Amino acid sequence: MLAFAKSNEKELNEERIVDQIRALGIDMIHEANSGHPGIVLGAAPIIYTVYAHHLRFVKDDPKFFNRDRFVMSAGHGSALLYATLGMAGFNIELDDLKKFRKLDSITPGHPEYGVTPGVDATTGPLGQGVAMAVGMAIAERHSEALVNDRKTKVIDYNVYCLCGDGDLMEGVSYEACSLAGRLRLNNLILLYDSNRVCLDSDTNKTFIDNIEERFKSMGFNYLTSDDSVSSIDKAITSAKSSALPTIIEIKTTIGKYSKNAGKNIVHGKPLGDEDITNIKKELNIRDIPFAISSETLESFQNFINERNNNLKADFESKIELLDEKSKEVLMALMNDDKAIELTNLDYKMPEDRVESLREASSKVLNSLANSSKLIFGGAADLSSSTLTYLKDKGDFSLDDYNGRNIFFGVREFAMAAIANGLALSGYRPFVSTYLSFSDYLKPALRLSSLMNLPVTYIFTHDSITVGEDGPTHQAVEQLVGLRATPNLDVFRPSDSNEVIGTYKTIFANSKPACIILSRNKTMIRETSSVSLVANGAYIIKKEERKLDAIIIATGEEVDLAFAVSDLLKEKGYDIRIVSMPSIERYNLLSKEEQDSLLPVGVKKFIIERSSSYSWYQFAYNDNYLFTINNFGYSGNAADINKKIFYTKEDISLKIEDIIK
Repeated sequence: MLAFAKSNEKELNEERIVDQIRALGIDMIHEANSGHPGIVLGAAPIIYTVYAHHLRFVKDDPKFFNRDRFVMSAGHGSALLYATLGMAGFNIELDDLKKFRKLDSITPGHPEYGVTPGVDATTGPLGQGVAMAVGMAIAERHSEALVNDRKTKVIDYNVYCLCGDGDLMEGVSYEACSLAGRLRLNNLILLYDSNRVCLDSDTNKTFIDNIEERFKSMGFNYLTSDDSVSSIDKAITSAKSSALPTIIEIKTTIGKYSKNAGKNIVHGKPLGDEDITNIKKELNIRDIPFAISSETLESFQNFINERNNNLKADFESKIELLDEKSKEVLMALMNDDKAIELTNLDYKMPEDRVESLREASSKVLNSLANSSKLIFGGAADLSSSTLTYLKDKGDFSLDDYNGRNIFFGVREFAMAAIANGLALSGYRPFVSTYLSFSDYLKPALRLSSLMNLPVTYIFTHDSITVGEDGPTHQAVEQLVGLRATPNLDVFRPSDSNEVIGTYKTIFANSKPACIILSRNKTMIRETSSVSLVANGAYIIKKEERKLDAIIIATGEEVDLAFAVSDLLKEKGYDIRIVSMPSIERYNLLSKEEQDSLLPVGVKKFIIERSSSYSWYQFAYNDNYLFTINNFGYSGNAADINKKIFYTKEDISLKIEDIIK
């Protein structure tokens, strides 16, 4: 961490500390020849005031559970954040600041969770930080309800989020804030860097919203401030006593003190040497790159230490006062290992051994929720269709923060970003919608994968066999997009046994995953496997004598593969069927394991009502693919299948032509 020499001076002018942060930030950007100096010069008083006078944290333990959270939603201001964290005493050396935006440094171009000490969320795509902050605020309220008792207030942190005009232009921020207002999350404080300038122009061309009226209409407390430390401090103090979530509109000047102050050109372009010299002269700071005044460093850290010295000890002493059940929940929240074992499966197989995958999913999800209180989530106004409601677990609302079902409303993007905030706060959240609507939330799912957060995405109504709702609701290209996302496991189980195996595999690991489920009923087969889902693929129907061909299928198409195999058997062909619920898990197998499932030299056909682009690693050419690369139709599933030549008769004839 940055070190300072002892000073006899008890307290320095706070503006000098703010100016030191400014100078350090623009030096970082100048050294990297890349970055955003406008926010560094304009918003430094905001971040300083938060860290010096309000934010509760333990600099030597950045993951201290009851810390206040700070989310830099305006992630392009990373140099401002890193300069502040370094001066505040986090384990960030001066050399780390000099390596800003350099390969393998701990000071990357935008804040990344798990890379830089003190960074509470990966941000950069604007608006998502606001929504993740809402998720963190929901998590705090829920944790309070689960852990605290009337005498012992163990959990009581606030969530601060620095956002700008760009964040508030993005729809996801308003989706999330609308829900935050309804839930009356008064532990949430948005610090709005209101400079009315964005990258291309000033905001008069694009953004004339009345922020006060808009946020008040959503149930927020609205405050204003100028860019002085005293004014910002007063506003934050007032926000902390409000019964509502608060947005503080802080009037700033982008690129303050630069020759281009107040202009869009200073947003994302490094400053010139002469400009930096003049700025430092005006700020009365030595014109030496990365020069840090020991007095400012000492003063800043003294402010922090006075407030936070006993924070961790107080927290640990309060834990000892909790009853065993509350203590157990808190320990689970604080534990980095989020694996959950399915200890008591409450599942009764239908007598006819036929069941829709979403029904099976509902049974398993509820069983898991009985096993762990970390499971917390909901759907985007579709729980009655996706069957993801947790029975007897209550609804999370302003009247009951203990409830475990979140009603997200028709807000898919915010739902997923909020889930990231929940995962960053110790939970194993799940969210749900139709597969075709997964497109609404892909940017947040991408951040789940980038941060390696254990968010489970449950997508139902997974193909054109949805039928009468038509092509707007019929997923075609979504699966390949999900499978192309790094660090994301995608499962498309074929029956109830595989659904159980999917959930067991997902919750045995602490990483993001998707479950893709059919609305339709499928056969529960004697040969399907719970345990082998973890391998990603297995033989669900073995050839009887001579292996003529292999059909690879997923989801409800496994039933179709069996029907095709039966027709081919009548003509003397012996077919192996490999169920492949997860391509990602299959790709982790050794070459020997893969070859035992899919021997080299044997013709392999793929049946999946989805884009062909997932399957070229297995297919010789397009003739071996029974996939779909066009949008669907409005009509019942049987009629659609006939129209696109996707019946068992059509497929078996084409396979026979190839393997003759």
